[in-house]
Parts: sequence; C-alpha cells; structure tokens
Amino acid sequence: MKQEIKYNADAKLLEVIKNWLSWLKNERRYSEHTVDAYARDLACFVNFFGEDDTYIDLDFIKNMGIRDFRRFVANRSAQYIEKSSVAREISTLKNFFKWLDKVHILKNTAISLLSSPRLPKVLPKSLDVEDAQDLLKTAKTFAKDDWQGLRDQAVLILLYGCGLRISEALSLNVGDITAKTQFLRIKGKGSKERIVPLLPIVQEAVKRYLSAVPYDLKINEPLFVGARGERLSPRIIQRQLQKIRAYMGLPDTVTPHALRHSFATHLLSEGTDLRSIQELLGHASLTTTQRYTDVQIDTLKREYDKAYDHQNAE
Repeated sequence: MKQEIKYNADAKLLEVIKNWLSWLKNERRYSEHTVDAYARDLACFVNFFGEDDTYIDLDFIKNMGIRDFRRFVANRSAQYIEKSSVAREISTLKNFFKWLDKVHILKNTAISLLSSPRLPKVLPKSLDVEDAQDLLKTAKTFAKDDWQGLRDQAVLILLYGCGLRISEALSLNVGDITAKTQFLRIKGKGSKERIVPLLPIVQEAVKRYLSAVPYDLKINEPLFVGARGERLSPRIIQRQLQKIRAYMGLPDTVTPHALRHSFATHLLSEGTDLRSIQELLGHASLTTTQRYTDVQIDTLKREYDKAYDHQNAE
C-alpha cells in the first residue's frame, strides 16, 4: 500500500498544488500512475525546504535561487538516488514552475538554469517475433475465467498489434473497435491524437472477448472491464503478464510496454521508415524513435555473435 503524500506547505500552496495535479489529470490527460509520481516528486522538493512546524509558501518558492534548486538536487544525489529518478524529479519541478507561470500565479526564472544529470543510454527491450507470438497465444490460459483470459489476450494483442501504451488500450470504450473499424483514433500523452491502423487479428481478439464477457457493455462504456464490471486496471494486466513470462521463462523486461517496443522494433526490421513509426507510436520527437535503430544494430550483433560461435564449434 502506497504511503500517503504529505506536503509541508501552507494552505494556499496546498491549494495550488491540488489545482496543478488536477490540470495534469484532466487537461494533460496523464494517467493516475503518472500523476501520483509527479505528486510524490513535488512532495520530496517541498518537504526538503519545509519542516513539520515550518511550512513553505508561494513567496518562498517565488524567491528561490538556482543555489536552492541545486542544493535540493545535491541532497537527492547524496542519498544515492538513481540518476533517472533525479532527472524525473527535475522534470516534475520544471513542469510545476512552468504551469505556475502559465496560469499567472508566479514566475521563477532560476529553475531554467537547473540541468538534469546525464543519463546512460538505455535501449528499449523487445521480444523476438516467435516469443511475442507464443506469448499472445498463451495469454488466454492464465485467468480465472475464460472471458478474462480472452480479455487479457485482446489487450496484449492491442499493445503488440497497434503499439499502444497500456493506459491507451485500457482507456478504449465499447464502439471504438468494431468489425468495420479500420483505424483507431488514440489520444496519447499530452492529449496528442494519432491514427493507427487496426489489424484483423486485433478485431477478432476483441470480438471473441466481447462475445464472452458476462456484462452487458453499452456503447461509450469501458471496453475492457474487471471481475466486477469496472474499467480494467493496468495492474491486472501487469500481474497476468508476470505469470505468463514466468511460465515461458522470459526475462523480467517483458512488460506491457515491451510489447509496444516490440511493435516498433519488428516494424523497423521489416523496412518501415522511422517517420511512419514515429507517427504510429505518437512520439513528439524523431529522436525518441531513433532509439529503435540502435536496437536493430544490437540485435544484429547478437545474431552475428551466435552464428560466429556456432561456426567455431563445428
């Protein structure tokens, strides 16, 4: 169970933080998980400067200098917090201060001087084509009921067949996918919309699930539901995938997001250009999509090494 988030801030600043979090959720359309992470990051910052009996206020953060921000970052680094976590916290702070300026609450230019730590280059983890296909076939056998197994399979096929994020797949409603649907309109991060083609295998998987689900799902209601008929939680799919990968002997890197990576990596291996993959994934920058070229090179090296070792063994 997650620990309650507390801020050592006065009532006015607390109200401002509440409004910012509401904006992230309702205007920016961030997932509950992301909003929770932002809230906890900001709490670390606020509580570093505020104490139990001394709350900070809007004037305090308005008058902060670059030394104050760097002192917070230095403290986090001294606690052996991973660089990626520190970078995320800095990103959270910049988002918060940018919003404060946007809604004319206050302006603090000092934070623009704050740099994020240099992060090591991490390649996206993807599955082999055969493993991905086997995983999708196996997915329906790990749920308590047959309809839940068909549901899990349909969700995972959406991630791999359309390159969706788990939050995007679970935000779909009844009627978004029909026998006549050829393209999906997806609202991703930052409310950015994109169009992705819908493969027949995805339509069939959703059709099988809908024919088995015990609830009378209405148009514009959640497409994927849990045991009680409520919109399905990402945690359910994550937990089911843990069971599947353990059964198949797959590494812990096989997550719902790994299926999205696999979608992009396998498209690239078939000759799809980066610009098209960028549009399908909804990446704001081509630089993000270019990571998949590194994945392809890394894969080629592994295959070459295996072939070379095999030749030497003969």
